[in-house]
Amino acid sequence: MESIGGHWVDLVLYCLAVVDGHFNKGNAVVLLPDNEYTIESAIRLAADAFERHELHYGHGTDSAIHEASWLILHAMGLSPAIAPDYSLTLSKAQLAASNALLERRISERVPAAYLTGQAWFAGHPFLSDERALVPRSPLAEFITEEFFGVLDAIESPRILDLCTGGGCIAIACALARPDSVVDASDLSPDALALAAENVQLHGLQDRVTLLEGSLFEPVTERYSLIISNPPYVDAADIVAMPSEFSHEPMMGLAAGEDGLDLVRVMLREAAEYLEPNGVLVVEVGNSGEALEAAYPQLDFGWLQFAQGGHGVFLLTRDELLAENQ
Repeated sequence: MESIGGHWVDLVLYCLAVVDGHFNKGNAVVLLPDNEYTIESAIRLAADAFERHELHYGHGTDSAIHEASWLILHAMGLSPAIAPDYSLTLSKAQLAASNALLERRISERVPAAYLTGQAWFAGHPFLSDERALVPRSPLAEFITEEFFGVLDAIESPRILDLCTGGGCIAIACALARPDSVVDASDLSPDALALAAENVQLHGLQDRVTLLEGSLFEPVTERYSLIISNPPYVDAADIVAMPSEFSHEPMMGLAAGEDGLDLVRVMLREAAEYLEPNGVLVVEVGNSGEALEAAYPQLDFGWLQFAQGGHGVFLLTRDELLAENQ
């Protein structure tokens, strides 16, 4: 069994849980209200319940253990970013709060970020709710690893985040480069309202400007970097998506039959909004194969990530201009 913080699950509690009916797949109650649980035993039982109910992960976590840890620590008023003392015992109030979150996660398939109202991206906390997608992208590594060097020679870079959603990419860029000025556009007023709350949360009102409109429509400047995690899910994947995705705004996911509706516009128009040495960096995920098939003449610079992730390309302004001649 996977360890938590170097501790092993208490096998006695684990066996008692079986007897008490925790493993009844039709029952969403995970932690019995009259039992006593340490943080570790509670996480173990919650993770087991998640696996039995076949939940989907990928909205900020990648496993049942991580998802369960997030929810239980949040219910206890602890940060999921800081390892707790796993031997601590949950109080009755903490047990009730944990169960409320765990039951909703199982029965309603609501992503943990929406249940807690918080998500993490590039090492920073963000407000998260159903107005925008849950922050998640390998672009976090691109940002935290000094933009893979593409901005090294540029002082006070201007950065544009297209399809900003809740603003996490734009804000992470501004935090990573304190000398930068960042614009962020989105078509959704609801998403921009959430982004505004996140901008205020991080005190970046003077450096991050939110623009309402589709892609480049509200944009008037030129940029050193245009970065985007746009809708890129193709029609087949939309149909096959797990239930968790139904809680997210569809306009943040769907992008036509092949997932490239918005990316085609970016490839056609981005050069006009890039400075001479500017670059375009876009995540297309599983639609990368369709992108290469649609543009066989373009040499997409697919970025490699040490922390996992794929489907992010980089193109220079000159490459974009050559493509559109």
